[in-house]
Amino acid sequence: MLRILWTAAACLVGGSVQAAIEKEPIDYKYDGVVFKGVLVYDAAVKGKRPGVLVVHEWWGLDDYAKGRAESLAKLGYTAFACDMYGDGKKTEHPADATKMSGDVRKNIGVWQGRAKAAFEVLTKHETVDADKLAAIGYCFGGSTCLQLAYSGADLKAVATFHAALPIPTAEQAAVVKAKILVNHGADDFFITPQSIETFKTAFEKAKKPVEFRSYPGAVHSFTVPGSEKLAIKGMAYNEEADRKSWAAMRKLFDAAFAGK
Repeated sequence: MLRILWTAAACLVGGSVQAAIEKEPIDYKYDGVVFKGVLVYDAAVKGKRPGVLVVHEWWGLDDYAKGRAESLAKLGYTAFACDMYGDGKKTEHPADATKMSGDVRKNIGVWQGRAKAAFEVLTKHETVDADKLAAIGYCFGGSTCLQLAYSGADLKAVATFHAALPIPTAEQAAVVKAKILVNHGADDFFITPQSIETFKTAFEKAKKPVEFRSYPGAVHSFTVPGSEKLAIKGMAYNEEADRKSWAAMRKLFDAAFAGK
């Protein structure tokens, strides 16, 4: 299995430590389809550590999702940037992205099955503490993480960023094990107020708390630098919302992995 290894120095009081960020391409299968993900971790960290599944936007597994996985690795997690389309397919064209994501979403069994296959890769990696698992996702990826939680996966935490909010059935909400954080752009017109309220109500009925953070002035894709250059109305980067939502995710992980 191909491994790409490099080192970077990090200055500490009284000396320095060598960080070794390792990127491990991993092929895996589900229902006869081959998927191509990338697992990232710091080899300088000793022992097992929490694992985080990273699910891409509707564009496919691109450098943005891989970069978020690397950021998590630098924080001491093992992160697996998964592939939800197969063969590492990605696009820069909205029409193609709509079709690829739509093909997955139209079959809940396939949607959840592909997410669970990626989650299994993360869970079984030698660096991962299988009792401390989380998932994060952006746009389509955030919805995918919710679907994974609805399947009853052994997740401690789920964080979504500018995601659509699939409504769980009563049975699905009942089996959710994760603490859920929804990071939402307050001015994101792609997500209707009605869908937000229906989502919240489903979890309230199940007595499963959801942390819902709404960032003023933020629209869709607020965590993605340069998203406004796509010339799609309602999509733009927001540095403050990006920074605050990442901090909220870190706080969620700290609490969830500590069992609080």
